[in-house]
Amino acid sequence: MADQAGDKPFLQFTNVKKTYDHKSLVVKDFNLDVAKGEFITLLGPSGSGKTTCLMMLAGFEDVTSGEILINGRPVTSIAPYQRNIGMVFQQYALFPHMTLRENLAYPLKVRKMAKDEINAKVDEYLALVELQDFGNRHPGQLSGGQRQRVALARALIFAPDIVLMDEPLGALDKKLREQMQFEIKRLHDQLGFTVIYVTHDQTEALTMSDRIAVFNNGIVQQCAAPHVLYERPANLFVAGFIGESNTLRGTIASVETDTVTVRLEDGAQVSCLKANCTEIGAPTTISIRPEKLTFTDRLGTTGNQIKARFVARHYVGEYIRYQFETADKTELVVKNLNDSSAPQFSAQEEVALAWLAIDSQALDRPQAQAAT
Repeated sequence: MADQAGDKPFLQFTNVKKTYDHKSLVVKDFNLDVAKGEFITLLGPSGSGKTTCLMMLAGFEDVTSGEILINGRPVTSIAPYQRNIGMVFQQYALFPHMTLRENLAYPLKVRKMAKDEINAKVDEYLALVELQDFGNRHPGQLSGGQRQRVALARALIFAPDIVLMDEPLGALDKKLREQMQFEIKRLHDQLGFTVIYVTHDQTEALTMSDRIAVFNNGIVQQCAAPHVLYERPANLFVAGFIGESNTLRGTIASVETDTVTVRLEDGAQVSCLKANCTEIGAPTTISIRPEKLTFTDRLGTTGNQIKARFVARHYVGEYIRYQFETADKTELVVKNLNDSSAPQFSAQEEVALAWLAIDSQALDRPQAQAAT
C-alpha cells in the first residue's frame, strides 16, 4: 500500500528473514508496505514472529537477510537511536524518579531543543493526553491508564517518523484497556502518526487498525483491513484466530463462478463462496461465523440448512449464545441478539439451522507462504 500522494511506501519490509540459531527461521520472508499515517497491527499467537518484526524495525534485533526502509532509506545498518522511532511498551518504561514534565522533557533535552520550546511542547502534550494538571506528579502517583497516556505522549513528543507499540495495553484491566484503545485512536486520527502495533488480542486489533497482518509460524497468513479479515479469511487459521468460527467438513462437489457446492460428510449439499479450495473432489472445511448462522424460520427456504440438536443456551448480555451438535458430533454455535425474538429450546430438541451462501467460505489449510 503506497501513500496517498502516490509515492513509494513510507515503510517497507522487503524479504525480511530472521533466525537465532542459523537453522530455523522465526520470520520467513516478511514483506509489507506501509503508507505514511497508517495504523498497522501485527497480530498472532505467542512465538509467531510479530514481536521479532517490531524489534528488527526498532533496531533491537538484527535482520538475518532482507531490508527495512523508512521513507526510502535502508535502516538495517543504522543504530536504533538514529532511526527516529518512538516506542510504547506494556510496562510504561517511565523514569520513576522524574515528574511527568521531566519524563516528557527528556527526549527533547536529548535532542538539544531550547528550554522555552521544551516547556511549550511539554504543556502541549500534557494537554493532549488530558493530564495538564498532573505535570508535577511522579509516575507512582498515577493510575495504570494515566501512566500509559504519559508513555504515549513521551513517544510522540519528539515527532518520530514511526511509533511502535508492543502490547501497550496488556497490563490494564478490560474496561481501562477498552478506554485506552479509543484514546490511542483519537490521538492517531488527530496527529496522523504512523503506527506499528503488536498484540495477540483480536478485538483490540479489529477495533484500532487500518490493516492487520495475521502471523502464524513466522509467516503472514493474510494482511487486510479488519472487515476483510473477519468476513473473508484467507484460510482456516485466519478464520479460527480472528473471532469465533463454525466449521463443517466436506468435499468440493462442483465449482461455479463465485461459489462452490460442498458435499458434507452426511451427504447433504450446501453452497458457499469460493476461497482457497476450488478443486472438485478436494476435502474442504466450510467456515461460518456464529452470528451468520440462524434458524430456518428466519430464512425460510432461502440458503443452506442443516439439522442439529440443541445442547445449551448461554446469556452473554448483549446476545444469547446457543450451542448445537450435529449427528456426527460437530459443534455449532449460533449468536442471537438478546431481544424478544431470542427463542427457547428443550434439551436435545432437533432444530434446523440455516445460513446464506455469501456468509460462508470453503477453506483449505493455512498457506505455506502468503503475500502481504
